[in-house]
Amino acid sequence: MRATKSVVLLAAVLGMSACTEIGPDKTLDRGIDDKHLSQLVAGIWIDPEGCDHWIIDDGVEGYLSGRLDDYGKPICSGAGLPNTAVGPFKSGSFIVDPL
Repeated sequence: MRATKSVVLLAAVLGMSACTEIGPDKTLDRGIDDKHLSQLVAGIWIDPEGCDHWIIDDGVEGYLSGRLDDYGKPICSGAGLPNTAVGPFKSGSFIVDPL
């Protein structure tokens, strides 16, 4: 019984150590025309509830992030109709995206 508790404790410790793994830097575009995301032009996608999300499409990869105010609340600006994208989010695309 004591050995079983030790095995379970060891498994839990090893499992938790995997949670602290540091992943890749997500501020970098790792596509063919790789550059820092701050150099790409974002547009706005309006979700079905009418709230805004930053969107970037470089033809290979796409990026989406909720547009939030200083307090972390969603911004619903009315920049377009729900389920549409506005702005130059494909600007500077290296590969032509047929969509």
